[in-house]
Amino acid sequence: MSTTAFYARSLAALGHDARLGVFRLLVKAGENGLTVGEIGQHMDLAASTLAHHLRTLVDSGLVVQEKQGREVLNRVDFTQMRRTVEFLTSECCTGVTLAREDSAA
Repeated sequence: MSTTAFYARSLAALGHDARLGVFRLLVKAGENGLTVGEIGQHMDLAASTLAHHLRTLVDSGLVVQEKQGREVLNRVDFTQMRRTVEFLTSECCTGVTLAREDSAA
């Protein structure tokens, strides 16, 4: 997968309001993470719906899961989160110059 494709997948995963809410909740939880049950209590989502959204976040590389006994602990991969934010902001305010053929003239 290309670098750009990775970031596109990460951003697409965050492009749904429920997934964005889950992700932000996990960011708040920090390194301790939350179990699926704890996330469900906070988000008021059906278990099957939550499982679908968590799978998408895991597949995007933004969330990691770890089985602990009968529970599944979910944590943000803060390294990947920071890389995604850095990708978005790496060229901030550097300016844009359009080639003559790119202009709408």
